[in-house]
Amino acid sequence: MLRQLLVSIAISICNIAIHAVVMDAVLRAARAARERATSHQSLQLIAVMTATVSVLMAAHIAEVIVWSLGYAMVDAAPSGTDLVYFAFVNYTTLGYGDVTPLQRWHLIGPMTAMNGVLLFGWSTAVIFSILQKAWLTGRTNGG
Repeated sequence: MLRQLLVSIAISICNIAIHAVVMDAVLRAARAARERATSHQSLQLIAVMTATVSVLMAAHIAEVIVWSLGYAMVDAAPSGTDLVYFAFVNYTTLGYGDVTPLQRWHLIGPMTAMNGVLLFGWSTAVIFSILQKAWLTGRTNGG
């Protein structure tokens, strides 16, 4: 069990680092976009939010791939398993149950889900913050 937790924690830390770097870039880009006020605030809001969510989705896909690589390194799933699919099902907490980890790695699925839930929550908080700041900027600039 300790090995499962250590591997899962290491992968989670990698994903937290990826997410932190992406969040920094997203927040800087959103701040820069807000500072370039235009007469078309609604178009600016659409552009900022589309870019923000797209970048965050790409970050989550990268994090799922990190989990799938981790699964491959420790041979956590049955032979022939699509590891990216398996990681996506766990990371998103979808939990189809059509693929399960090998018995010796049974904790890696829940640990993946925990990591995904935390990172989705972080993304949601940032999306809300950017939306709120963009909306407030538009209102103070006459939008």
